[in-house]
Amino acid sequence: MLDLTPSQTVGPFFAFGLPFDGGGDVVPMGTPGAITLHGTVRDGAGVAVPDALLEFWQTGPDGRVPVRPGALHRDGRSFTGFARVPTDRAGDYRLRTLRPAAPSGSRDAPHMAVTVFARGLLHHLFTRVYFPNHVEANAADPLLAQLDEERRATLMAVPDGGVTGPGYRFDIRMQGTGETVFLDLSAHGLAQPPAATTETPA
Repeated sequence: MLDLTPSQTVGPFFAFGLPFDGGGDVVPMGTPGAITLHGTVRDGAGVAVPDALLEFWQTGPDGRVPVRPGALHRDGRSFTGFARVPTDRAGDYRLRTLRPAAPSGSRDAPHMAVTVFARGLLHHLFTRVYFPNHVEANAADPLLAQLDEERRATLMAVPDGGVTGPGYRFDIRMQGTGETVFLDLSAHGLAQPPAATTETPA
């Protein structure tokens, strides 16, 4: 038997069909309690990645993950818990959402799950965004508890409010100094890194 060929690298071609209008509007403008999350995606040399694609999945303020068809549909009132946003030429992204609550029936602290697609990746990457105001929950979170302070900081959003209201900054570093913690979800969520570009807690 012949060996399998490598996975196709993800490149700018995904911009033809995956982004959609309102992809970063998990809630409409003016929603009470809405926050913004924004940041920059950078490669191992610190250069901004202008054509990455990020997907965010989260619980609502009630701790439940919305389970309904049509997560891509934006009707101006429904919270779907899903965002898909591309980076711009400066490597920046932005979305508007509600603060997540701790998942019902889980020991995890409130967080957002993130999937990263970018040029040169044989497989997409997974990470999380945590929020610093959940001090006790973060201290008890099974994932954060396995990381030292420096690595834990790469998963923590930084308060960054502005004229648009409460906000947080969350940068993603693909490799190198300050590399974001990435997860291998193939076996119990925490395992050895699937590639040189990822790192997971031992």
